[in-house]
Amino acid sequence: MNSIVIGSGFGGIAAALRLKAKGHKVVLIEKHPDLGGRARVFSKNGFIFDGGPTVITAPYLINELFEMFEKNPKDYINISPLKIWYQFIFEDKTKFNYSGDELEMKKQIKEINEKDVEGYEKLVNFTKKIFDKGFTELADVPFDKPFVMMQQLPALLKLKSYKSVYSLVSSYIENEKLRRMLSMHPLLVGGNPFTTTSIYGLILYLEKKWGIHYSMGGTGNIIKGFEKLMDEVGIKIIKGHEVTKIISNKKKITSIQLDDQTIIESSNVICNADPPAVYEKMLNGNTSNSFLFRWKKNRMEYSMGLFVYYFGTKKKYDNVEHHTIKFGNKYKEHLDDIFNNKKLNNDISYYLHRPSATDKTMAPEGNDCFYVLVPVPNNQSKIDWSVEGEKMKNLVIDKMQNDLMPDLKNNIVEDFYLTPDYFEKDLNTKYGSGFSIQPKFSQSAYFRFHNKSEIYKGLYFVGAGTHPGAGVPGVLSSAKVLEKIL
Repeated sequence: MNSIVIGSGFGGIAAALRLKAKGHKVVLIEKHPDLGGRARVFSKNGFIFDGGPTVITAPYLINELFEMFEKNPKDYINISPLKIWYQFIFEDKTKFNYSGDELEMKKQIKEINEKDVEGYEKLVNFTKKIFDKGFTELADVPFDKPFVMMQQLPALLKLKSYKSVYSLVSSYIENEKLRRMLSMHPLLVGGNPFTTTSIYGLILYLEKKWGIHYSMGGTGNIIKGFEKLMDEVGIKIIKGHEVTKIISNKKKITSIQLDDQTIIESSNVICNADPPAVYEKMLNGNTSNSFLFRWKKNRMEYSMGLFVYYFGTKKKYDNVEHHTIKFGNKYKEHLDDIFNNKKLNNDISYYLHRPSATDKTMAPEGNDCFYVLVPVPNNQSKIDWSVEGEKMKNLVIDKMQNDLMPDLKNNIVEDFYLTPDYFEKDLNTKYGSGFSIQPKFSQSAYFRFHNKSEIYKGLYFVGAGTHPGAGVPGVLSSAKVLEKIL
C-alpha cells in the first residue's frame, strides 16, 4: 500500500514510521529545506535554537518508534532526565522548584500554605485516575464514530470533565500561587486553564510518571535521529517542496501535486497539519457534502498565538534554571485578554528556556542560549505584528531584566523573534494559533477534527488538531490512532 505523509513534525514522522512498519511504501513531503515542523532548528553564529517543543515527557513514545525496527534508541538520540522540571517565579519574586522529588515538593508547599500539602496529595491521586482513563486507555483510541464518545461519557463525567483544570485544582488547593502553578499545564498545549476541561489535568500526573527530559543537542537532535532512521528503513523524503493540491475523484483521494507541478499518485494521504488549512488550501475548501464538518469548523475556538524571542548572551546566567515560568500579576485577566478579548496586555506571563543550563553545545563557550515564549492572541485579533513585534520584544527584555537577568540588554549578542504570522504563513496554522484548536471538552475526542476524514476516502490527519491533541505525547499518540484506522 502506498501512503503519502504531508508535513514532518513529530506527528508526521511518527505516522510515516508506523505505516512503514505496517508494510506501506511511504513518501514524506516537507515544504521547508529541513524536517521538524514546529520542531525545526535555527542556528546563528554558534547558537542553536530549538524552534518548538523543549519539554520532553513520555519518552517511551519516542523510543518505541526506533524499537519497532529493532533499533536501539540510544544509537540515535540522547534523552536525559532533568532534576528540576520548572522553576516558578511568582509576582512577589518568590521561587518554587517544581520536580519529581515529592518530599521537596511538599516541603515547599508547606512553606507557602501548610493546609495545601494534604490537598496536593489528593490532587495528585485524582489526576492519576484521569491519567489512567484519558491517557493510558483513550489516547490512541479512534474517536471517529459518535457511539465511541457516548460509551466514554459516563466515565469522563465521573472524572469531573465538566470542570476546568483551574476549577479542579482549586477544589483541592487554597493558595492562589499554588493554584496557578498546579493548573498551568493546559498552557503547554494551547489551552486556557480557566476553560480547558479537567481531563487535561492528566498532564500533571504524566509528568510525575515519566519525569521531564531534555534531548542533548536540543529537540532538533530527535528529528535528526528520526531522519536517519527513516533513511535506513526506506522512507522516501522530499524536502523543499510544498504540496499545493490534494487530488480526488468522486471524493476518493488519488494523488497530490507539488509546487513544481509534479504529480505523485497515492490512495492514502496523511496530513500533519491543521485540518481547516488542508481543506481550504489543498482541497479548494470543498466540504460541501458534510454539514457536520462545516458546522464543526465554523464553531471551533483556536489556541492562543505565540510570541517567541530567541536570544544568545555573551555572559552566562547561572542563576536561571533550564525551564522557568514567570507569572504576571493579573494572571486570569491576562488570559482573558489573550483568549477572549484578543488584545495585548503588558502584564505578561512567560516561559523561559535555557538549554545551555544542561547542554553546553547549544552556545559558544562562555555564552548562554535562550528562548522566551509569551502567550499572545492569535491572528483573529488583527494585531499588526510588523508594528507590535518590536514593542513586545522590548517589553519581554525589560521584564526578564527586572525579574532575573541583570543587565540583559547589554549582554544580548544574537536575537530574533517569531510571531503568530510565522505560524500562519510558514506552518499553515489557522489564525496563526500555536497549538491548533483549544483543548476544551466540546473540542476533545469525537468533537475534535477526526483522524480519518469524514468527507474524503483516503484522507487522514495526525498532529495537534486531531485526537488526542497538542504536545509531543499528543501528536505522537495521534500516529498510534492512525495505525489503527489505516
